[in-house]
Amino acid sequence: MADIRRSRSIAARPERIWDVLADFGSISSWAANVDHSCVLFSGPDGGVVGTARRVQVKRDALVERITEFDPPRALAYDIEGLPRRVRRVANRWTLAAGPGGPTATTIVTLTSTVEIGSRPAQTLAERVLCRFLARQSDVMLAGLATRLEGARV
Repeated sequence: MADIRRSRSIAARPERIWDVLADFGSISSWAANVDHSCVLFSGPDGGVVGTARRVQVKRDALVERITEFDPPRALAYDIEGLPRRVRRVANRWTLAAGPGGPTATTIVTLTSTVEIGSRPAQTLAERVLCRFLARQSDVMLAGLATRLEGARV
C-alpha cells in the first residue's frame, strides 16, 4: 500500500471549506479535472457514510463512496471503477486551522492511498499511480482554493 499527501493553505475558515467538500455531488463545480458529478444515492437510512457519487473524468466514469464523514475535520471516500488490478484507491481530505488562528487560514490536506499488491512490480505500480494522483490532488486543491478565496464575503 502506498500513500501520497498534498497540502495547501486556503484563506477561509474550516467550516466554509467543509461546506464545499460536504456538498458531495458538486465536485465538478470547483475541480477542473472533473467534467461531471452527481450523487447516486445516500448511505443506509439516509446517512452520509455510504453515500455515493458518480464522477466523470474525460471518458472514465468512477463511483466515489464516503467511508468517513467527521465535520468539519475529515472526509474520506473509496474510488471504484478502476481496473481490477487496482485493489483499492481512496482519498481523505483533512482540515486544520492554519497559522494566525482559526479564522485566518486552513491547511487542507488530501491524502491518496493506493493498494495493488505486495510484489515488487505491484509496489512500483502503486508508486506510479500515487504520482499521478498527486497531480490530480494539486488540481483539486487549486480549484478548492479558487472557489473559496475568489468568493470571499
